[in-house]
Amino acid sequence: MANANTQQPVKKRGKVSSYFREVKSELKKVSWPTFGKVVSQTGIVLAVTFIFTVVLFGFDSLLGFLFNLLIG
Repeated sequence: MANANTQQPVKKRGKVSSYFREVKSELKKVSWPTFGKVVSQTGIVLAVTFIFTVVLFGFDSLLGFLFNLLIG
């Protein structure tokens, strides 16, 4: 078992360049989606967001109306 004091410290510059080399290596392994798939999935996200906005607005309006009937 090696003593921790006997190991030479790694230079900070070496750590940073090593980090970016590893990042570049990992990014080459990524399976990137096609432009068409990105556009279609973005459309789905926007549609679902719009639907939830309408539903939440409806609930908020209904509860506000019921609250006004109760208080006013």
